Amino acid sequence: MSATPSAIERPLNFSTPYLRADLVRDAVDYTVEGRTIVINPGTTPVTVAEVPRKTIPPLSSTVLAGTRIEKADALLLLRPAAEDAEMARITGEPGWYHLADLLGTGEFSRETPLYRSPQDEINTVLFDPAHILGERETALDQREFNVRANLWFAPAGTDCFIHNTHDFIEVHTQVHGLGRMQRFRDHDQASLYQDVLMSPGYTTPDPFCATGPQCSYHYPMHQYRADTDCVWLAIEYHPVPRALRTLPVPTVLENH
Repeated sequence: MSATPSAIERPLNFSTPYLRADLVRDAVDYTVEGRTIVINPGTTPVTVAEVPRKTIPPLSSTVLAGTRIEKADALLLLRPAAEDAEMARITGEPGWYHLADLLGTGEFSRETPLYRSPQDEINTVLFDPAHILGERETALDQREFNVRANLWFAPAGTDCFIHNTHDFIEVHTQVHGLGRMQRFRDHDQASLYQDVLMSPGYTTPDPFCATGPQCSYHYPMHQYRADTDCVWLAIEYHPVPRALRTLPVPTVLENH
């Protein structure tokens, strides 16, 4: 990647020889060199400098090579090792743990081989959750969110546990291998009603959740399933209590 004078770059704390991962802030006329998964974690479309002009929508991603980004508040850039790399070894990198070691005793089965990388703080954004989740056409209630990201790994054939509890909005990007996000009617594999197939560079375009009371989020029963050995990225949007807000809320001026 080629920085511009305005761009601020740093490796994410889960960047390893198996997967180079960088955060770019304040990019203008930014060159992406080599095949790269480019994720837009913000709420403003990111324009690729090609004809016809097309964008990377908010909370989505694409794969780019040898092109430029016109402008972006923030980008996540992921460059995994070759497809034939033994990606399972990434779980031996510093800060990777089995999920059972990160939760309380008995909260997750050690028999499910699901591993998480360190988590990194990306940025802070303002958006109306009901608008970004497609529940209303106009943004009316701007709230502040801390954006965090981490990687997951599971070997081929792993069902990564059906659940429906999160206190944040999340999206997932496939990084290595082939997997799927699945929705269920209840806590039972036989109740599957949606399969979202994921290949490298694909991000689930619509967060699975809906808004609930007091800035909470309602999720259907869902899980990730690894069809092959898989690495995927989770981006989490954690609501900031209004009393702790750090970003100014945009003022809408009315014409009289």
